[in-house]
Amino acid sequence: MTVRLAYSSFEDSYPQKWRGKRLGALLHPASIDSSLHHSLEILRRFDGNLFKLSALFGPQHGILGHTQDNMIEWEGSVDPELGIPVYSLYGKTREPSPEMLSHIDVLFVDMQDVGARYYTFIWTLFLCMKACEKANIPVIVLNRPNPLGNTVEGPVLDLDYTSFVGLWKLPIRHGRTIGELARQFQEECFPHVELHVMEMDGYDSRMWFDETGLPWVMPSPNMPTLDTAIVYPGMCLFEATNVSEGRGTTRPFELFGAPFIDAKKLCRYLNGLKLPGVYFRENYFQPTFHKGAGQICGGAQIHVLDREKFRSFEMAVRILRYLLHEYPNDFAWKNPPYEYEYEKLPIDILLGSGTFRKDFIENGEL
Repeated sequence: MTVRLAYSSFEDSYPQKWRGKRLGALLHPASIDSSLHHSLEILRRFDGNLFKLSALFGPQHGILGHTQDNMIEWEGSVDPELGIPVYSLYGKTREPSPEMLSHIDVLFVDMQDVGARYYTFIWTLFLCMKACEKANIPVIVLNRPNPLGNTVEGPVLDLDYTSFVGLWKLPIRHGRTIGELARQFQEECFPHVELHVMEMDGYDSRMWFDETGLPWVMPSPNMPTLDTAIVYPGMCLFEATNVSEGRGTTRPFELFGAPFIDAKKLCRYLNGLKLPGVYFRENYFQPTFHKGAGQICGGAQIHVLDREKFRSFEMAVRILRYLLHEYPNDFAWKNPPYEYEYEKLPIDILLGSGTFRKDFIENGEL
């Protein structure tokens, strides 16, 4: 059974009380309907009827998904066809300014999340809700599936470790849809923002994305497939190390390695752990950009054999423990800055904790 997004009945489900108002839309490349039509195309169809499309907003990587990771900013512009402003929420600011919001009466949000606290789109939503509460602007969120279902993994964020990869108390694999997160943010953080969630039909929170019948479009440049998303809640931790997480290859986050790693020994050890639902295949790769660019990296490809049993966060912690123990003079945590945090270690803000790294990775038993 195919899950039906609210686009299938958009005219009927669009809130009556906000019809005719000036609409701003926060979109990205995966803002599509079940037939792969982009949200902007759909919104233009109703422009002048249900609302007046007055401004566009884009998160990290841009509306077009054209920029890479971690503080690679993009600048706003004017849409050449619509003649309306396109505002960057990953540039000089990550929260819409009063001037930006002065162009709209309602903010419409449609972004595909991947179910991990580090993925910044949910924090763009969070900051938009914060700004809209101040400006008395209602927010409409088009709900979409959580690609990873409703399973939860990892520590809950300590608010002393907030950053743009975590602004509120969520576990690393949070198990919620973007609409559910919007409701949580309203209930716990922004009680005065007026929120409307346009719901899906036929969705079960236990579904994996490939069980929804919806097409996958890369929500960001290094999230090419559902397989990538499945390993991401754990493997994103490698962004905080000098070990390549596979950026610059066709399998980001599924591959990891470094020039100093003995791939054969690594895989023998990891497979000996018998972690549920996963096999590590000896692998060598040469990234075209990012860490290890132009060098041959020894490591592994992660093959998820049973995604119901697989736990990416536990896996990543076990790999990091091994690398710290086996390569104490080569392995290193990266220093700041990372996602606009200039003091705390990137690994600590990804973990959302000041103690987890020392207690469970650096001092954890092999």
